[in-house]
Amino acid sequence: YQRRVRGVCRIFRIVRIFKFVRHSRDLLIIMKAVSNAKRELILLVCLLFIFVITFGSIMFYIESSYNKNFSSIMRSCWWVIVTITTVGYGDLYPETVGGQLFGAFVLTIGIVFLALPMTIIVSKFSFVYEREKM
Repeated sequence: YQRRVRGVCRIFRIVRIFKFVRHSRDLLIIMKAVSNAKRELILLVCLLFIFVITFGSIMFYIESSYNKNFSSIMRSCWWVIVTITTVGYGDLYPETVGGQLFGAFVLTIGIVFLALPMTIIVSKFSFVYEREKM
């Protein structure tokens, strides 16, 4: 019981950090930029979901008969998430040539996919920063 109470108290300490954002002009500008890019970021998350399901299914059908680690579509989706985010844990990896070629394709898409939000946020940040500066 005491552990839970301590955990809740720690959460409240973290929430206090967010109150600091109100007093920092630069952090407010960043929050406004992210808020202005909300639609684009939601679209990006939806596309990520579609990519993960699609690429995970394709990888499952490429690798499942040769590689026992790709035992389900959900496990293949985990591989796609790890590959797109370029984390690369090494717990799953394709063994067939087709799977390796498809893995290289997924990795390339992941790099492009991670670069897109940065351009959106930077352009929104520039807009908000110029508006706040005036």
